[in-house]
This record gives sequence, structure tokens and C-alpha cells, in this order.
Amino acid sequence: MAARLDHLSHDLAMPARLLLPLIPEHGAFAKALDRVLAGESRRYAAFGHHERALLAPGSRREGYLERAMSAGKRKELRRQRRRLEDVAPVTFTTTRGAPDIEAALKDFLVLEASGWKGLAGTAIVSEPSVKKFRAERGRSARGRGTGADRPAVPQRHRGRRHRDAGEREYRWCWKIAYNEGLARSSPGVQLICDLTESLLAAPGPARVDSCAAAGHPMIDHVWRERLALSDRLIALRPSWLPFALACRIETLRRRAIAKAKAVRDRLRQR
Repeated sequence: MAARLDHLSHDLAMPARLLLPLIPEHGAFAKALDRVLAGESRRYAAFGHHERALLAPGSRREGYLERAMSAGKRKELRRQRRRLEDVAPVTFTTTRGAPDIEAALKDFLVLEASGWKGLAGTAIVSEPSVKKFRAERGRSARGRGTGADRPAVPQRHRGRRHRDAGEREYRWCWKIAYNEGLARSSPGVQLICDLTESLLAAPGPARVDSCAAAGHPMIDHVWRERLALSDRLIALRPSWLPFALACRIETLRRRAIAKAKAVRDRLRQR
């Protein structure tokens, strides 16, 4: 990490400051980064602190959903599940292996684009580089709930193993989509509950990052642990723009973006 920052500091083609987004505030990486910044007396500032949903049950894997959700909520989900099964049998499957994932990914892309994400232009098919990355990179698995012969709620997630005080498996949720004609039966929540039970039935993973926005109205009520994140602005070398002023400009930029999003949301509600 120190070598990387040193290389960027001497590369005059790079800006004088480096913005690292979505950096965990705790854990091995955060400790190493703080150690390097302190050792090199580099100036830095943190922005955009927030917490997002995380599945990290520790040794208490059994009965996780019962502890996470109230009895009333679980009863309502069972009622909604029966409503889904009135339409067609509901199953949960996990897809692994490149050929099967490729076929499942095509189903996912079509379903995601058929809903509000397609209308908003935020579906994967609207961003070719993201589509290519998701199709080609990493070791992936895909959970899906199906009704009859069409997917109701496919979801993609990715995992990796590494040694850290023993071998653990970490996973990340990437995307979720559902048939919006079935929205009243909460198909997305149904999938997350099935996925959670499937994950916790095995010895691993140790942690699953939701990759969701802070305060997400669905996943926050199912996965109760939290991952603290923030963006780090790091000074690489001296600049004509003082670091304190650069931090002020970054603060104003974020406020402007937040106000623009608020206006957009109000216009969408009309």
C-alpha cells in the first residue's frame, strides 16, 4: 500500500489528491491504511460516512431470521409466500459453473430491464462495461426463486476465500431483480430469506456484504449487522490548492449532489 501511494505521488500525470470510495472503517485494510498514512504523515480526510446492511452472524447461525425479524413480519411473509405459490410452485436454486451462470445471467438481464430499472436507465443492459464485468469476472453463484417456467426473483452474488485468522469466506450481493407484477407478495424479501437460510446452513461464509445503500428499506430489516464505510481523500503531494480548501470543495460538491438528488426524487413523485 505504501509503495502504491509512493508511485502515485511521483506520477505527475496523476492528480495531487486521491479519492478512495467506500473504504471500510474497521478491519485489516483500514488498519493498514491508517498505519501507512500516519507513517508517511500524509494528510487525509473522510467523507460520506454511512453504514450498510451486513450478514455476519458469527457463531449464532441457527435461528438468525427468527431473531432478525418479528413474529408478525415472519407471519406476513408466510402469507405472501402462499400467495406466490397460488400463482405457481416456488423453488430456490443456486447456479454455479460458467455455462449455467451465463444462461441464468441472460434471464436476469431480461427481467431487470423489464422493470423500473430499465425505465430509469440503471439496468445492467444500459451499461455495457458493467454487463461485461459481471459476466466475465470472478467466481460467482446465483440464487433464484422461480414460478412456473419464468424467473420471479433472480439475484447474483460473488464470493472469495482468503486466509485471515483461519480460512473464511466473504461474499457480496451484486444485484437483485423481480417480476414487478408479483410485487405485492414481496418476492425480493422472499429470495433474501431463502438465500440467508441457504448461506447459514453451511459452515461459511463468515460475512456477506449487501452492497446496499444506507438505510435500505428491505435488506436492513433482514440482515441486522452493519458495515461502516466512508470515502477517503488522500493528499499525494503538495499542490497549488491547499488540502483544507480541497476538502471544503469536496464537501460543497457532495451537498450539491445531495440537493440535486432530492429535487429529482420530488419530481419523480409528481
